[in-house]
Amino acid sequence: MNDDRYGSDVLATDWRKRGAVVVPKQEATRDLVVEEVASGFCGAVVRVEGRLVQLEDRHGAVRAFPLGKGFLIDGAPVELVVPRRAPAAGPGGLAPGRTASGSLAVADAKARVARASRIFVEGRHDAELVEKVWGDDLRIEGVVVEYLEGVDDLAALVDEFSPGPGRRVGVLVDHLVPGSKESRIADAVRRGRHGANVLVVGHPYVDVWQAVKPQRLGLAEWPTVPRSIEWKHGICEALGWPHDSQADIARAWKRILGRVGSYADLEPQLLGRVEELIDFVTAP
Repeated sequence: MNDDRYGSDVLATDWRKRGAVVVPKQEATRDLVVEEVASGFCGAVVRVEGRLVQLEDRHGAVRAFPLGKGFLIDGAPVELVVPRRAPAAGPGGLAPGRTASGSLAVADAKARVARASRIFVEGRHDAELVEKVWGDDLRIEGVVVEYLEGVDDLAALVDEFSPGPGRRVGVLVDHLVPGSKESRIADAVRRGRHGANVLVVGHPYVDVWQAVKPQRLGLAEWPTVPRSIEWKHGICEALGWPHDSQADIARAWKRILGRVGSYADLEPQLLGRVEELIDFVTAP
């Protein structure tokens, strides 16, 4: 036995790495929210150019930083690295040959003559979002989407349209939750004389803006707006965006819509309801 009372030779190993904290590597993928330690700037990754990563904060300000260490995710240090190259993708990060809704794209397909059936949505923003994600599918199916400027008069509008077999109506309603005004209106339409040929579905959000994943805007979640404040104005104010005029609100929506490239940017609570409506109005 060789009793080495002085222990092993410290120079035989890399003593400099003893006790060092290993910082995990993290690919700087689009929409990843990080904080740059030195400046405190927090934002979502919007682009990687060479060895620089561009971050956009919730106010829309964009700054570039060198990739590497010095970033935090949820307070934990990470080393940002160039993301691995993915196979060539179509719009919205989808695989080639897919529409924005994820359906198989039909090459050189002509729009079908419009069906008698319709899909109604509450407002212009709802219609623009549905068009951006499901537009290709709707044209192939011959489905027209119309917006109603609210659903207060939904029962009268349905009666005027006079649905029937082969002339169905699907309605997408905002804030369709138990006890809401919208739920009472939907129940009245379902119980009405056209109920068999009308499908009213909805999502739980106050406005369709919330159906866009907040991470796409560099947010952890959508701000909470007091009931006393008009919701869209309150959202813009909370995010530090101009909100004094209707033009400001329109620009805010264009900014939000611009971050939507495919169904992957939307919440499942909206996706399922729109697909359900399309199936309903295209059923034989």
